[in-house]
Amino acid sequence: MDALIKMTARQAVAALKARDVSPGELIDAAEKRIAEVEPKVNALPTLCLDRARAMAGTLEHPETPPPGYLYGLPIAIKDLVDVAGVRCTQGSRVFADRIAPRSDYSVERLEARGALVIAKSNTPEFGAGAQTFNDVFGTTTNPWNTALTPAGSSGGAAAALASGEVWLADGSDLGGSLRTPASFTGVVGLRPSPGRVAWGPRALPFDTLSVLGPMGRNVGDVALMLDAQSGLDPRDPLSLPAPDRSFVDSVDHAMSLGRLPSRFAGGCRVGWTADLGLTPVDPEVVEACSQAVKRVEKLGAQVGTDVPDFTGAEDCFQVLRAANFAASIWPKIQGKTDLVKPDVIWNAEKGLKLSGPELADARRVQGVIYNSVSAFFERHDFLLLPTAVAPAFDHRQRYLEEVAGRRFDTYISWLVLQFAITLTGTPAISIPCGFTRSGRPIGLQVVARPRGEAELLAFCAVLEAELGLSGRVPLDPIVGQP
Repeated sequence: MDALIKMTARQAVAALKARDVSPGELIDAAEKRIAEVEPKVNALPTLCLDRARAMAGTLEHPETPPPGYLYGLPIAIKDLVDVAGVRCTQGSRVFADRIAPRSDYSVERLEARGALVIAKSNTPEFGAGAQTFNDVFGTTTNPWNTALTPAGSSGGAAAALASGEVWLADGSDLGGSLRTPASFTGVVGLRPSPGRVAWGPRALPFDTLSVLGPMGRNVGDVALMLDAQSGLDPRDPLSLPAPDRSFVDSVDHAMSLGRLPSRFAGGCRVGWTADLGLTPVDPEVVEACSQAVKRVEKLGAQVGTDVPDFTGAEDCFQVLRAANFAASIWPKIQGKTDLVKPDVIWNAEKGLKLSGPELADARRVQGVIYNSVSAFFERHDFLLLPTAVAPAFDHRQRYLEEVAGRRFDTYISWLVLQFAITLTGTPAISIPCGFTRSGRPIGLQVVARPRGEAELLAFCAVLEAELGLSGRVPLDPIVGQP
């Protein structure tokens, strides 16, 4: 594997800044790596290398760069997000030949911060479902075992990172689409607070359930990309100003101190739950996460089992998600449902049939859950739980149908540990914490108070160093059996 590919994003950016390596050399290294591994993983089906090389020729090298400036680092953008002049299919035959006329706000900011988009990452149709397959580009596989899924909907991004095709990738997250792929592939995925990453134009600009966020091979790289993504954009009504202190600085400060961040004089306080009281979880996942929590205690944190009440989270999320599909997806597919997978049609039609009382009750339950979470964070710094109920599964399965004796009713029900957190608007991250006996990665989900990305990244950087797993990627894809 090329030495450039093995660099972390922060190392590569430092080399670019010092002019020890050029953007063109990194593009060439990525192109070579993509050619080597794509036949096995199918993570980046659309390339735009010539566009990236042309942009590299106009790239600025500022003496006083903004936080997160990337100096020509090649990145991947999810195939739900527009890049001007590049094919954007949203994983659907409805848009199979569409060329984006302009870039998403998020892409404009990344390119203004020195990113070079070299590829679009694969996603399930309209990002629906946590298994990355579609009728346009086919199935993306997991580099740890190509018979398995990398999850979704940011599965292409996760597989590309784990196999060393790019150094950073964006993702989106509604019901766990950043976090689940990170868990399944041994990388890091951050779902930030709504508005932390401005994006659009979109059909529902006031929606707080869907967000864009960074994915990387380690916590420091994710902090770097979040710096590049963050900042106020008047075109996004939810967008937040960038913090006064960069996320990278917050990570580096915590690492220099070598201790977990906390708002409390007595030290870091965390709550731990294996299931949020909502679902059975695979025993190997529980064991790996439990061992990680013991390492948190070793670092000096007070760990308790006092956690928020998430009663009603699944029904609440299913209703709100369906309403979003009715508003944002149905107009795209109406009259074209013969081109669309049944899961998407079902979800949109469910939304069209919702009653006023159903929507009102879902909003009420969401408020009750948020108030419980808010009270929790008055007493704690972080909430810890498994990222997903199970590790990676056979990529021929459309979704996980059962775990630990529970049958899941819908194609998204198995994502309850992720979408319950979505309802709260709190930032959440998945970091690698262990492996199953068969070598499948397992992620620990860490949740912080609203807009607490800086402390969340700082906590996870210290824990990541303690766990010592970030160096396991990138890896050569392993052709395996389910």
